[in-house]
Amino acid sequence: MNLIDDSRLADLSNDEISRYSRHLLLPEIGIDGQKRLRAARVLIVGTGGLGAPLALYLAAAGVGTLGVVDFDFVEASNLQRQIIHGTKDIDRPKTASARDRIRGLNPGVNVIAHNTRLTAENALDIMKDYDVVADGTDNYQTRYLVNDACVLLGIPNVYGSIYQFEGQASVFYAKEGPCYRCLYPSPPPPGLVPSCAEGGVVGVLPGIVGTIQACEVIKLIVGGGDGLIGRLLLFDAWRMKFRELRIEKDPLCPICGAEPSIRELIDYEQFCGISLPSDEAPIETITATELKKRIDCGDELQIIDIREPHERAIAKFPGAKPIPLGQMARRVDEFDPEIDAVFLCKIGQRSIFAIRALRDVGYKGRLLNLKDGVNAWARDVDSDLPQY
Repeated sequence: MNLIDDSRLADLSNDEISRYSRHLLLPEIGIDGQKRLRAARVLIVGTGGLGAPLALYLAAAGVGTLGVVDFDFVEASNLQRQIIHGTKDIDRPKTASARDRIRGLNPGVNVIAHNTRLTAENALDIMKDYDVVADGTDNYQTRYLVNDACVLLGIPNVYGSIYQFEGQASVFYAKEGPCYRCLYPSPPPPGLVPSCAEGGVVGVLPGIVGTIQACEVIKLIVGGGDGLIGRLLLFDAWRMKFRELRIEKDPLCPICGAEPSIRELIDYEQFCGISLPSDEAPIETITATELKKRIDCGDELQIIDIREPHERAIAKFPGAKPIPLGQMARRVDEFDPEIDAVFLCKIGQRSIFAIRALRDVGYKGRLLNLKDGVNAWARDVDSDLPQY
């Protein structure tokens, strides 16, 4: 495998030889490998927990051009794991913070900041000029988008994912092996797998998985080594155990199989079930300030906290009745359909599924979702309550 054309290689300067001398001493990399690293163009999708070590280690390794894609801003809660950003970067665009940190680490790296959301409309245009894509995203719709774009463009996708104490890494390269769809033909139902923002993640985990991804990127560029194409690496940080699964290419895969049915990018939110079905009634919301007014007016309300006990201990919501999400349907008899019920969680996402669970069992009362959850209450109503 040779991702970097020899015509793009140029001699290293004396300064570069000094900077990368520890690479040059490795026969597996050497002068030629370092030239390939300098000539390489790598796109990192996401500058969060996985993107942080990816960007820092690839910049330190001398990858000549690093593209970073993100549309988000740095928040205080990011700093527990997203080590490319600092306290001074709070409220800055993540791409700007990452660009400054990369340049500070290695001024010889050309950083291209794509300060935008990656979509089916722009993905091919953004990705087409890169040799490798490293996926540092945290949602299924973008993972399928990255995979499909990489297959269509014929470039490798270095994949990583994290949740709580567990991580995964692989390399999906349809020219040489399976793609992401061969492993996961369809996404899980919406809400089944909480995001890190809802389920949490130990701070060092993305550092470990993102560094594994960076190592795979380097091996792809310089050539050689036993890479993760056709292998899924599983890591459990709590038990400190690695496992490995073989992944076979699916001959019926809709995008990389023998007779692909997907020949262009699709609507990935619809594919992952994020879009609201046309026949499903919308979820009615209430803001934190609106809820406060109703409470102050003495309105009779059923306020239901669906969070688990360890999460409620972080920030208690006054007057709320705890009913965990998994118990919602079987405890429907505890609700009074004559009284408005307000559901809350951390950020107003899991509570939507509680409302749907009650609808599914035929509950007819009015159901309201606290928009942006307990964090909105802490932000807009009670500043003594922590945001987390």
